[in-house]
Order: sequence, then C-alpha cells, then structure tokens
Amino acid sequence: DFDIADKLYFEPVFWEHLEEIIELEKPEGIIVQLGGQTALKLAKTFHEKGINIIGTDFHSMDLAEDRGRFSDLLRDLDIPYPNYGVANDATEALRIANEIKYPVLVRPSYVLGGQDMRIVINDNELERHVLSIFKKMPDNQILIDHFLDRAKEAEVDAICDGKQVHVMGIMEHIEPAGVHSGDSSAVLPTYSLSVATVNTMVEYTEKLAKALKIKGLINIQFAIKDEKVYVIEANPRASRTTPFIAKAYNVPYLKIATKVMLGTHQLSDFNINPQPKGFAIKVPVFSFNKFPGVDKNLGPEMKSTGEAIRFIVDLSDPFFRQLDSQRNMYLTR
Repeated sequence: DFDIADKLYFEPVFWEHLEEIIELEKPEGIIVQLGGQTALKLAKTFHEKGINIIGTDFHSMDLAEDRGRFSDLLRDLDIPYPNYGVANDATEALRIANEIKYPVLVRPSYVLGGQDMRIVINDNELERHVLSIFKKMPDNQILIDHFLDRAKEAEVDAICDGKQVHVMGIMEHIEPAGVHSGDSSAVLPTYSLSVATVNTMVEYTEKLAKALKIKGLINIQFAIKDEKVYVIEANPRASRTTPFIAKAYNVPYLKIATKVMLGTHQLSDFNINPQPKGFAIKVPVFSFNKFPGVDKNLGPEMKSTGEAIRFIVDLSDPFFRQLDSQRNMYLTR
C-alpha cells in the first residue's frame, strides 16, 4: 500500500530481482508469510543466503511443505490423513496407487494453484497423467493421495505466537473435497458440521501450529467423511481467506499477525473481539466468458480469477438457500 509503505517496489517475486533490492535496502529481515506460495518457495533461498526470515522459520516451513515428513508429524500427533505415496516414475506411481486404492489424487510436488492436479480412477488414466507430468517437469516427484470421495471440506485460519493459538475462523466449503479451495464457495462460520467436528478441527489446529512452531499465520485444510476429520494440508502462511475473515469479523488480523511475527507482541497482548453479524460467504469469481474454450467443470486445478464477499443475516437468506440447494458431493472429474 503506497499510503503506508516507506518504499514500494513493483518487481517479479524472483530471487534475481529481490537480490538487488535486498542489497540496496539491507533489511533486518524478510516476511514471506504474506506473499502466498510464491514467496514461501523463496524461503529456502533466503535461508541459504543467510537472510533473516521474520516469523515462522525456514525449517518449520519446509516441514509443512515436505509431504513425507509432514505425514510423519501427523502420525506422531495422532491426526488422521489420507494415505499417500511419492513416486519418481510411472511404475512406482502405479504400485502406490494400487496399494492405497483408487480413486487417487495425483499432483506434481511444489506447484501453485493445483497445477496439473487430477483425480484418476484406474491404471490407464494414472499412467497417462503421470507421463504427461514427467514430460513437462522431468525432475519433479509425483504425489499420490487416496481421494476421499464425497467428503466435505473445511479450512481453518489461525495465528500462533509459539505458545498460544488463536483460531480466526472456520469456513465450510459448499463444494466437496477435491475442488480447489480457491474455486469453492465458503461459509463463515460453519453451518452443517457437527459441534464435535468443529471442536476436532480446533484441536488439530492447535496441535499442528504448536508442533510446527508457527510464529504468525497458518491455514489448515480438512476433509470430513463419515464424521471423521482428516488433515489435507497445512500452509504456514496467510491464505486468501485471511482478509476475508478479517473483513467478516472486523478484526485487524494481519496487523496482529505481523506484530506476532516481529516478536514485539504475544497473542495475550491483544483484546481480540470478533464481531460476527450473521454469516459471511466467500464467492469465487470466474472469467469463463473471456476464455470460451476452457472446461468449466471444477476440480483440483484452480480456475477462479478472484473472489467476492456476501453477508447474510441467517440461513433463510435466498442467496444461501440457492447456493446450498446446488450443493453436490459428487465431483465431476
């Protein structure tokens, strides 16, 4: 924001561009949590160059991003997660998929926006998709997760100061698990999940935030099937829903989180008083009219180009009733 920042640079978020800025400004440190996945991926470079990362440190971020080590952490914390495997070639991918059983969610590691992520149901589909990924990204690994068919999805945004955890909000997606979270409509607070399910998500969030030694923001995505709560992934950063919750509850969460990252404040220093008024609905915005040849079916790969917020007093609101009436737990692949 040019009204607040002392200096503002319009540059691509790549090391080659940032290196010159860092050399010129000589900052005390860098906050990567507010720059999305692109900035988070630069944390390794900053760490290797000896540049101070403000807030959650690189090792904790890397643990959350590394599927194998993160799953080991979930197991140690007794938190359920979908069965998974990591493949380096098509033969290994076929073996893993048959071990964890179809349908499976297939994706390359370390990509943005669900790029090349797909749900497959048999060996032929899997082999075709895996070979396609390796052709485009020959040095990448393939992540294969058992897909929880017809599961509900919810996500939690929270702030942790290393000791305390404050859950900012819990959002329930209208679309089923398997639709990219950026393409899902989400209702804040939840409206159909049981109290036990919500309490379980809060418990898992607190466990994970502390175990990952989060200092700042964390976003955790959950799948709920047959009243069992699974952790899909944890993002040690601000998500697209962070400003959505701040707006809905009229709380300056980003300011609070930044002060926690800087180490100048603990959560106990703030009088956080959310002011919910009914429900807030996150509505994705699509630009299909400008791209007529694009497949409009929603899935793991993100297609929305923005989002809006709609406030309703209660669940009798016609907009919500129409949205909920269209809820379909069967995912079109």
